[in-house]
Amino acid sequence: MNFILMGLPGAGKGTQAEKIVEKYSIPHISTGDMFRAAIKEGTELGIKAKSFMDQGNLVPDEVTIGIVRERLGKDDCSKGFLLDGFPRTVAQAEALQQILTDLDRKLDAVLNIEVNPEILLARLTGRRICKNCGATYHLIFNPPAQEGICDKCGGELYQRSDDNEETVGNRLEVNIEQSKPLLDFYLKLDLVKTVNGEQEMDAVFADIDAMIRG
Repeated sequence: MNFILMGLPGAGKGTQAEKIVEKYSIPHISTGDMFRAAIKEGTELGIKAKSFMDQGNLVPDEVTIGIVRERLGKDDCSKGFLLDGFPRTVAQAEALQQILTDLDRKLDAVLNIEVNPEILLARLTGRRICKNCGATYHLIFNPPAQEGICDKCGGELYQRSDDNEETVGNRLEVNIEQSKPLLDFYLKLDLVKTVNGEQEMDAVFADIDAMIRG
């Protein structure tokens, strides 16, 4: 039961990952978690990764791939795994195929949560935060009772600069551009299972669950 989870920012990957992990008892492995664990354990690759991160540089593929290899070889992955945030490129996808071959494993599916970018824009730009107490709202999913005013303390609500339409739009464009070659790679291998992420969260999971059970 070895899966990759894909989807643009705001597609609901985090929520669905939690549900998959809870039901199937497989580890949710994100790139950030892998790096943090390797650094905490003081592995040779973890130390290398930290040296790049401390300088504000991207961790090179060879180090990232090595950390992935070590992580997927651990006992808790014996029944499967859910990879999130790796691979990001076709080169990393090819390296993952080799890792799995070496471990005598195979990828069962790439679960791709698909949402119209315009809907994602509305989801990602709708967040508002109270200047006073830090309470978080969403104009669509969790609006305040009175527009612009915090329900809890009456403070003024504001939009973070990185939540504005231009910044979010650019982020989505970059993600679409980066993910297309990766999706094409897995489509050729007939591994992509696409789910409609515009449904209610439970309906999205029901579809994912049906795909997993095949």
